[in-house]
Amino acid sequence: MERIYLLIFIALGFIIGACQKTEKDNAIDVNATSLRIEGRIFVDEHGRQVLLNGVNLVNKEPEKGYIGPEGVEEFRNFRKWGFNVIRLGVIWDGLEPQPGVYDEAYLKKIDEQIEWAKDNNLFVFLDMHQDLFSVKFSDGAPEWATLDEGQEHITGAVWSDSYLISPAVQKSWDNFWANKPVDGGMGVQDYYANAVQHLASRYADNQTVIGFDIMNEPFAGTDAKMFMPVLFSAYAKVVSEKTNKEVTAMDVAKMWENTGNRYEALQMVNDKESFAKVMDAVYELNSTFEKGALQSFYQKVADAVREVTLDKMLFFNHSYFCNSGVYTALEPFKLSNGEVDKNVVYAAHGYDLLVDTDNLSDSSDERLELIFGRINESGQRMNVPVLIGEWGALGHETPGRTELAHRNLHLFEKFLFNNTYWAYHKGTDRYSYFKYGVIRPFPSEIAGTLLSYEYNIEANSFSCKWHEKAEVKAPTRIYVPVFNNVSANTVKILPASDDFKFVKNATGKGGYLVIKPQGLEQVREVQFVITANQEDEMH
Repeated sequence: MERIYLLIFIALGFIIGACQKTEKDNAIDVNATSLRIEGRIFVDEHGRQVLLNGVNLVNKEPEKGYIGPEGVEEFRNFRKWGFNVIRLGVIWDGLEPQPGVYDEAYLKKIDEQIEWAKDNNLFVFLDMHQDLFSVKFSDGAPEWATLDEGQEHITGAVWSDSYLISPAVQKSWDNFWANKPVDGGMGVQDYYANAVQHLASRYADNQTVIGFDIMNEPFAGTDAKMFMPVLFSAYAKVVSEKTNKEVTAMDVAKMWENTGNRYEALQMVNDKESFAKVMDAVYELNSTFEKGALQSFYQKVADAVREVTLDKMLFFNHSYFCNSGVYTALEPFKLSNGEVDKNVVYAAHGYDLLVDTDNLSDSSDERLELIFGRINESGQRMNVPVLIGEWGALGHETPGRTELAHRNLHLFEKFLFNNTYWAYHKGTDRYSYFKYGVIRPFPSEIAGTLLSYEYNIEANSFSCKWHEKAEVKAPTRIYVPVFNNVSANTVKILPASDDFKFVKNATGKGGYLVIKPQGLEQVREVQFVITANQEDEMH
């Protein structure tokens, strides 16, 4: 009997020891569960910098209630693919189908998606999405808030051309910026501010929802008619100087009507210097809009949100024209006491002018570098974090799209940008550019401050450098899509350490390289070889 008790005691000891080992192992791998802003970076509850890397999830179809077919399995996959944030679209028409009446059924569907995000350690920020202002023309405002005054709606070669040529779209924007009353009552812009406040109130205590993207790609309205002649004139001047042949603004305008000719025209401004001359030509016009109507609107919505929560982040996008390289003139918002609101994020969008055309893969590296370089400069000027809220729009499988994804992401590495790719739809993961471009190794949480990182496709290598803080006890975590593509003996850490491990996702073939901090104030580096074997599915 004593021997039986002894064996039981020993067995219990092994079990307890095993449990303690599991707890110890788990303690080294800690997900971020909350975020705050410190200066220009996101920081979690453990004091680590968090680099946000995710996707847009937006449904624009009223017949489907603005909720897509993506379900809990997609949210599991998002985490499996290394994403830690979702820019989740909210359509004003779905939120407020009648003036002052919010659709609880729609909001419960949003609640469900947020809960799926929580279950998979994904942060969410809600994007008040619009394209061409309204559901009448594309998506966004409900018809009751679309004050187009019966103007004609005109479409062009590319869907976004309607911003520039549709009187109905432009008049709707004009009346929005003027806060024109709806049916003789409250102003249309005031309705919008109340709608965002309603969201903020609903999710004020929800830790998964980190904030609200106030408006997608705001547009100047009828005043934008002045932009294109100025751009075409600047372009004509650049081309005339380059070719010693007279080119007029009218010549350029005619070329712009056709997407194939548009591609040919852009070949003359592939270099940063030429492209900058064209973009800079409309800076004053654009800054007048941004410093006036747009800044005022953003402040109004910020005030409405701050009435119900001081903790949530406010993400703000520059104007439509800044997507392609015009400097933004926006400033961070102010609190009611006049101090600068330090809980804001510059959620810039960046696209080459070939976006939405068949020639997208031929986007100019120099144009992209100018676009994202200027976004970086603006983030520094405003002293706020930068998150590229939209980039890519890579569409269907086409030669060169994977390489274009890498070219964009190389710039994000250079500027240490946070980002959400545009966009995920059910089935996007079958495309090569998504599997081997958008899904990539990156430092998710850093036990201190990130200094640099690079995924070098040509050299099959990954490197990362950070300033480790002595007080941070939680580990640095680097996402690795496929463990089979990494050999542990290629991992080199400086100062030298073997206190790391690979922690696999619950599902999938990858996970995280987890590096335990040393409790010292020091600069650390990690390097390893990562071979992109196309036979290994990254999902």
